[in-house]
Amino acid sequence: MANAYAALDSLAALGDPTRRAIFERVAARPSAVGELARGLPVSRPAVSQHLRVLKQARLVRETRAGTRRIYHLDPRGIAAMRDWLEAHWAAALDAFRNFADTQTNQEKPK
Repeated sequence: MANAYAALDSLAALGDPTRRAIFERVAARPSAVGELARGLPVSRPAVSQHLRVLKQARLVRETRAGTRRIYHLDPRGIAAMRDWLEAHWAAALDAFRNFADTQTNQEKPK
């Protein structure tokens, strides 16, 4: 159940369009705050706040490079979301199979 909460926290963090854009930039290339803020309609302090939320959701992690912090994807949050989605995907496939079987049985001539 803890993994489900982690997945939901990660999904909730990505609900904000600015956070999603930051996450996608980090996914494309590990970057410092200044690089991530370039071209976004928010200030560097706002980007730092969004990064804090993404870190709490385990979607990004930081490493130090001198005086800079470089943000990278954190596989823990991504794995939690994937596990949660796969669990629901399996249930959806089972429901579809049951529906298809019911439809097939109803269409057979008696």
